[in-house]
Amino acid sequence: MRDPRYDILFEPMKIGPVTAKNRFFQVPHCNGGGYRDPSAAAAMRGIKAEGGWGVIFTEQCEIHHTSEITPYIELRLWEDKDIPMIAKMAEKMKSHGALAGIQLAYSGVNGPNFYTREVPLAVSAQPIRTFTNDPVQARALDKADIKDLRRWFVNAAKRSKTAGFDLICLYGAHGFGIFQHFLSRATNHRTDEYGGSLENRSRFVNEVVADIRDAVGDSMGITLRVSLDETIGDLGFSNAELRDFIEMNRDLPDLWDLAHGTWDDCSGPSRFKEEAAQEELVRGIHDLTDKPIVGVGRFTSPDVMARMIKSGTLDFIGCARPSIADPFIPRKIDEGRVEDIRECIGCNICITGDMTMAISRCTQNPTFMEEWRKGWHPEIMNPKGASSNVLVVGAGPAGLEATRALAERGYDVALAEATTTLGGRVAKERILPGLSTWGRVADFREYQIGQKPNVEIYFDSKLTADQILEFGFEHVCIATGSHWRRDGVARQHVVPFPMDPAMPIFTPDDLMDGKTPKGHVVIFDDDHYYMGGVLAELLRNQGCEVTIITPSAILSDWTQNTLEQYEIHRRLAEMDVDIVLNRGVQSVGSNHVISNCTFTGNKRQHACDAVLMVTSRRENDEIYLALKTREGEWADAGLKSVKIIGDAQAPGPIAWATYAGHRYARELDEVDIGDALPFRREITELALD
Repeated sequence: MRDPRYDILFEPMKIGPVTAKNRFFQVPHCNGGGYRDPSAAAAMRGIKAEGGWGVIFTEQCEIHHTSEITPYIELRLWEDKDIPMIAKMAEKMKSHGALAGIQLAYSGVNGPNFYTREVPLAVSAQPIRTFTNDPVQARALDKADIKDLRRWFVNAAKRSKTAGFDLICLYGAHGFGIFQHFLSRATNHRTDEYGGSLENRSRFVNEVVADIRDAVGDSMGITLRVSLDETIGDLGFSNAELRDFIEMNRDLPDLWDLAHGTWDDCSGPSRFKEEAAQEELVRGIHDLTDKPIVGVGRFTSPDVMARMIKSGTLDFIGCARPSIADPFIPRKIDEGRVEDIRECIGCNICITGDMTMAISRCTQNPTFMEEWRKGWHPEIMNPKGASSNVLVVGAGPAGLEATRALAERGYDVALAEATTTLGGRVAKERILPGLSTWGRVADFREYQIGQKPNVEIYFDSKLTADQILEFGFEHVCIATGSHWRRDGVARQHVVPFPMDPAMPIFTPDDLMDGKTPKGHVVIFDDDHYYMGGVLAELLRNQGCEVTIITPSAILSDWTQNTLEQYEIHRRLAEMDVDIVLNRGVQSVGSNHVISNCTFTGNKRQHACDAVLMVTSRRENDEIYLALKTREGEWADAGLKSVKIIGDAQAPGPIAWATYAGHRYARELDEVDIGDALPFRREITELALD
């Protein structure tokens, strides 16, 4: 039964002419699918409806072909042909009583129009502002353009109504929406009635809201997503000016959707942003309007959620990433199963799907975006096959997820772990600076496995091939992880390079095992994800002088996709870490390293007392290879299959490991599909000549 402390979260709440059944509000979020994978995106939203959300929104939907953000893949509502695609989403969203919302966006100065080849239109003439510094400029909207733009929003609203949506969100936050561009002096340099004073800068959004109300009548609620604070100084739209804007336009939308300035600010990873990090920026805004307010903050705790409502700070609990990690958060709270929530760890792997124009992933929820493609449900496993038992070797993220999911299907599972701790790499990485939240990956699975009578865990069990063949298990899953290389092999060097044996060489595994270098440490980061920056921070905290050398032009290059690269560089610079870009490490001497320029090859000497290699990892696949060489003995041992998964097969991010464990569990005893595609996809319709 539901804890009465959380009753307030389940109160119905009006949004203009429509009523949400509860206070759980899935705010618009991207998913890497967009117009390319509409059925996958629709099914994903449908699962959230089943999970109990009161309001569910699409990602941003481009309303007109004169503003699009190729190469990024979002929704499109350019013409009537697009209506069936989004109507399918609305139908799925409403399947369990949620309100279906669509976020209408005109990207303005953020739209380079690489696909349509239209000249970009913006509030003021400026270079295009995207993630990639595109060499394109936008021309300023003239009065006729503004009139057209108003009409385009009306057309999109009418199409949204036809598609069956209940709510429209006008996007003006994160720097991506035309409404923010009008409101912010950083992007609005106009001298006519649409520029200058706040009243003038508010004119366009007032006109569009009035236009849409006239077009759709009282059948749809209108929400406005606006920036809490651009955090760029006097030229930006500040929190104080936002409050003036809301007070001046207190009844403008049916709901205020408040989000921090840039996407990095709003969706910062758990390393840099705590739960409810935006509370201070939202507090007191309700004194300025009687309309309901939704805000975000990677809410994972129902206690924090209830406090936000009871304090009058928010009326709806806005979630994007937490709704991905567990689409069933509302139902689990309602049913008194808070301990079963898969809490978001704030790693931002989900965001990398959008940033890399790929299907999004989730570290905690391997079924995310596979609901339609593979038919995976986050709470329901497929029935058990003909076999009875499985031995899982290794209790890292892949092994834990495989064990949990196999047990859910009904198999008897033995989990053998070589150490005395569950979690594998997660158990080590969670002790590093800022990564404690990542421990939820292990904690959730350890708790779930602990509730299963068909799972036995064996610690201190470093098994041999002989032992495994003697046990009599029908299936063996090898999930023994990986270890960091000490020889520097990665991208710059495909073979080991010269190293003087007098120089102490460390790996991330050494530091996580408590072995600490002294003095001046050079980090060679040819991994380009979070590990090099995290360990630089760890070493500085331990009193070391640190130089980090990377062949990339950007420190922790790939973390641009997780919205944390800026913070990583800023933090290390503030800690006086010497950051050396565009240089690799050519050789290691007894008291120095030699770096080389990636462009010219010129050499430079860096004195140091120790070197930390953050380069690549090597699979721990010895036991798998030993079993494969004895495949002829499997049948006599009653062994039907041996499979290697996760980092032991090919090292990758933690999300890759949990996905591998889940896939193994799903596919055990299933029919071998041979060369067939293992997921569904949609094919673009060929146009008639």
